[in-house]
Amino acid sequence: MHPRRQEEMKMNTLIAIVVALLGFLALAYRGVRLPVWTAAVALYLLGLWLSGVASGTAAGITALVLAPVALLLNLPGLRRRVVTRPVFRAFKRVLPPMTATEREALEAGDTWWEGELFQGQPDWQQLRDTPVTALTEEEQAFLDNQVVALCRMLDNDQIEREAHDLPAEVWDYIRRERFFSMIIPKAYGGHGFSSYAQSCVVTRIATRNISAAVTVMVPNSLGPGELLMHYGTQAQKDYWLPRLADGTEIPCFALTGPDVGSDAASMPDYGVVCRGEHEGREVLGIRLNFSKRYITLAPVATVLGLAFKLHDPDGLLGGEQDRGITCALVPTDHPGVQVGERHFPMAMAFMNGPVQGEDVFIPLEWIIGGPEMAGRGWRMLMECLSVGRALSLPALGAAAGHMSARMTGAYARIRRQFKLPIGKFEGVQEAMARIGGYAYRLEAARRLTASAGDLGVKPSVVSAIAKYHMTEMMRTSLNDAMDVHGGRGIIYGPRNYLACSYQAIPVGITVEGANILTRNLMVFGQGAIRCHPYVFPEMEAARKDDLAGFDRLLFSHLGYSVNRGVRAFVLGLSGARLGGSPTGGPTARYYRELSRMSAALAFVADVAMGVLGGDLKRKERLSARLGDVLSHLYLASAVLKFHEDAGSPEAELPFVRWALDDSLNTIYEAFDGFLRNFPSRLLAGFMRRVIFPLGRPYHAAADRDGQRVAEALMEPAGVRERLTAIGYWAEEDRNDPMGRMEVALRTLVAVEPLYNRFQKWVAKGEVQGFSFAERLTHAREQGLVTEAEAEQLQAWEDLRYDCVITDAFPPEVISPRPSESARETRADWRQRAVS
Repeated sequence: MHPRRQEEMKMNTLIAIVVALLGFLALAYRGVRLPVWTAAVALYLLGLWLSGVASGTAAGITALVLAPVALLLNLPGLRRRVVTRPVFRAFKRVLPPMTATEREALEAGDTWWEGELFQGQPDWQQLRDTPVTALTEEEQAFLDNQVVALCRMLDNDQIEREAHDLPAEVWDYIRRERFFSMIIPKAYGGHGFSSYAQSCVVTRIATRNISAAVTVMVPNSLGPGELLMHYGTQAQKDYWLPRLADGTEIPCFALTGPDVGSDAASMPDYGVVCRGEHEGREVLGIRLNFSKRYITLAPVATVLGLAFKLHDPDGLLGGEQDRGITCALVPTDHPGVQVGERHFPMAMAFMNGPVQGEDVFIPLEWIIGGPEMAGRGWRMLMECLSVGRALSLPALGAAAGHMSARMTGAYARIRRQFKLPIGKFEGVQEAMARIGGYAYRLEAARRLTASAGDLGVKPSVVSAIAKYHMTEMMRTSLNDAMDVHGGRGIIYGPRNYLACSYQAIPVGITVEGANILTRNLMVFGQGAIRCHPYVFPEMEAARKDDLAGFDRLLFSHLGYSVNRGVRAFVLGLSGARLGGSPTGGPTARYYRELSRMSAALAFVADVAMGVLGGDLKRKERLSARLGDVLSHLYLASAVLKFHEDAGSPEAELPFVRWALDDSLNTIYEAFDGFLRNFPSRLLAGFMRRVIFPLGRPYHAAADRDGQRVAEALMEPAGVRERLTAIGYWAEEDRNDPMGRMEVALRTLVAVEPLYNRFQKWVAKGEVQGFSFAERLTHAREQGLVTEAEAEQLQAWEDLRYDCVITDAFPPEVISPRPSESARETRADWRQRAVS
């Protein structure tokens, strides 16, 4: 063959290969159906023949080889018999058994926006169109009046350090103003507030006192009221809800115990169906034995919501003997119930204690929802727990983040070292950037997550994401705030606005699902099955022995996996430029990058589940890292929505960029840790090349943005004000620990130019004296300041000093107060020592 002809053939072959590759990428990226793939392959072969790249013989032989494959894949009946049936048998063999409890946990709650993020192709317009709840006039009035009045009654130091309880007048006010009945409908005497309003109320109270916030939030979270509204009989609602609404009854819910924490299904507390006497007559009922711990409000509760395992050994109810977890309402003064003792959770003052009962007989009608709800308590608890996780703990996390941001910003500008506000030092700014970036993310996540409940959604996965990450951000923010405040933060007393929240960190981390288990087991473990479009339906088809259904799901799943892998690869090659964004401007890049990481998560999760199967659940560190990816996709999308809903103010862009860059960097680190520890090194390398074809794409937030965040926190208005507006700051009260900081910051803004000039005169030796007063007198005598300016400077110095000093007490106030026996022992020891 002529050399020129050979070169043409080589070039045509190369073009054919490139066309094939590009065609594959294009079709896979679009996610076309199997008939389109078949037609595309046929057209490609025809093109090879017509263009002369392949001879008629070669094209014909190839077509003959591929035709049976095409028929096999495109004829469902044939495909089921030849391809799917063996896969189906193998799948059923390895399918792990699922208990009724596990099934109820998986089916409880709803999937929401996290489903879009998990599936690799989020519809950003759906997020932008999602309505975020606006407070009604009644809710806003309650927040501005009753909640503010309650906050004014709360003295952190007196409650936490001295009394270890809320004052009697606070308890009376909470009951009188129906703080315990925010979720109860107005028809029963409650407020009937939205989920978002409840979150706002708890957040505002928590910026003032966490014990009071916990006291208010628990009856409005997991408690008898929530369970009664969703599952109670009409008679139960008519009796209990009005009494709960007006404060006649104080509720608690007893779930956890010494051996039962996050694994509530293993509770040893039990009830046996039997006959017994109630109100003078023999009735069918339950004899209960239980020992619960860590029950908030138990020491003061009048009605107990109780979870236990119900057994019916004599078949008095018919059906199974072991009925499963059941929930009942029991008055705490009922014979055999023991309440009143208190725990002391991290020296916090909220009421928490044990509940016990031995041979407590209750009628069947006390089961929440009546006898027909016997054994259905686990589903009830899972759904109500998801609501609590979405509102209560995130509200505490947001409150701590807001307080850390607002007070640290003020303190960093007021406190000076080396003749500069400490907020000017880059090391301090690094901590302040985290505080400010987290505060922005916390408020964005609180707002979006709380609004989900008002849309009729019970987001089980989102609630786990919010609970875990928002309490962890609470931990980091308070630690950073403590670092910036230094000695000012560690000395207990009335002036310390950080200490009580700092003490409460482990409470938020531990309750409503321990954070370690929430991250390692729930976020991805539940999210992978609930959010994936095919995994759970495939499992159900296998359990129902539905071969036809499994066949449709299997091949759709294969197409989905190829599509997401190609999307991740193409978006990676293009630097996410091919990813869609619903808007232009500074945030468009982040929409595209999040779309890219969403596709990467869908692909990697599919490979991991396909290779590891049920073992992925046990490889908690791997699944936790994929959970971190899903979590930060959600948190980053909340930040974007929060910014856009406010009209995309330019002043907030440093906060937005910091939060989004931090999330993207965390996503990369999570993927990197997953891939470095994936059991198959070959597959790990393949997945890395697919999702990061050009290497590491993300890094930590820029120092420049961190500096701007820190500087914004030191300004009394602007972003700082909008970001923390939900809190109670006693802004005009110089005698309040936080109000004093607010007054001082506003005063400093006005006096700072004069104060800086005065400090320069001192540094240059133009003003003499050992004390501030002596120097000020000399400056006045020199004519450097007027009488009015001198008074202004002295007033500022007094206020500044009042802000930076810490409390000190007479020795007897904080000395140990030993019991009489301890005094006697100590006296005996002294006597022996003397003799």
